[in-house]
Amino acid sequence: MSPANPTVFIMGLRRSGKSSIRKVVFYDMQPLDTLYIESTSTTTSVQLESFTDITFQELPGQLNMFEPTPETDRLFQEVDALIYVIDAQDEYLHALANLQGILEYVAEHRPGLQVEVFIHKVDGLSDDFRLDTRRDIEQRVNDELIDADIENQVSLSFHLTSIFDHSIYEALSLVIQKLTPELPQLENMLNLLCQHSGIDKAFLFDVRSKMYLATDSSPVDIQTYEVCSDFIDVAVDLDNLYDSSGPEAGRPMLCTSILNNGVVLYLRQMIRGLSLVYLMRRESAQKLALVEYNTDLVAEGLEKLYAAKRKSRIPAAS
Repeated sequence: MSPANPTVFIMGLRRSGKSSIRKVVFYDMQPLDTLYIESTSTTTSVQLESFTDITFQELPGQLNMFEPTPETDRLFQEVDALIYVIDAQDEYLHALANLQGILEYVAEHRPGLQVEVFIHKVDGLSDDFRLDTRRDIEQRVNDELIDADIENQVSLSFHLTSIFDHSIYEALSLVIQKLTPELPQLENMLNLLCQHSGIDKAFLFDVRSKMYLATDSSPVDIQTYEVCSDFIDVAVDLDNLYDSSGPEAGRPMLCTSILNNGVVLYLRQMIRGLSLVYLMRRESAQKLALVEYNTDLVAEGLEKLYAAKRKSRIPAAS
C-alpha cells in the first residue's frame, strides 16, 4: 500500500537528462531549451498535486551509493519509488555500474522498492537500435542482479524515453499509477464508462503535467495517447478565451472535437486538475445525453473516492 503522499527519487549520472525531464514535464520548458540547463548540484523537488500528491526529488549525479552515509540512509527511508535515468546516446557502462551499486543498496536497506530505469534520449537512435539498447541494458542489469543474488529483492521496470515525444509522459504515468492504491477502482470506473457508453478509449489525465492516472483495460497505443494529450492543449487554450468573470465562470471545462476520420474527442474537467478524456465513434456520440449521464456518474464516483482518500489521512482522535 502506497503512503498518502509518496516520494519519487530521480537519479542518474551527470548530464543523463534528469533536470531536462523535470523542466519539460513539470515546468513546460521547450525540449530544445534544455540544452542550456546546468548540472544540478543539490537536491531539487517538485510537487505533483493531483488525485495522489507525489513529490519528485531530483538527486545530484555525484551522489555516491558505494559509500552510504547517514544522510543517504535517511533519504532512502523516505522514498517510495526510484527513477534511474541512463543516457542511451552515451557509453552507459559507467551508468550501469552506478545503478548496480544503488540496486545492491536497495536490496539491503529497502528490499522490494519500485525501481524504474529510464533508457533516455532515445530520440537520437533508430527504432532497431533503441530495442537493441534496451535488450542489452536489461540483460546486463539482470545478470548483475543474479550474480549478486538479489534478483528477488528488487522490483525493476525498463522504459524507453525522450523529452522530444510523449514517451517520457507515458513512462511517468506508469510510475504514478503504481503509487496510486485506488488504481483498481479508477480503472473499473473507466471500464464501466466505456462498456455502457460506446467509448473506445478513456484516460483520466492530470491536465498540467499531461500524465494519466488511469485508463480503461484496453491496450494503450502511443498515437491515441498523443492525440488525447494534444487535445488537452487545445481545450485549455479554448477555455482561456472565455472571460473568467462571465456566465461560464466556475463551470467545469468541457470540450468536444471531431477528427477527420470521424472519431469524436471529448474532454470533461473533474476534480483537482484532473480531466476525463475519451474517444468514441460518431454513432456513439449521437447518444451524447447517455454518455454525459454516465460521465456524471464517473465524476461523482471520483469525488467520493477522493473524499474517502482524504478521510483516511486524518489521524484518529486520541
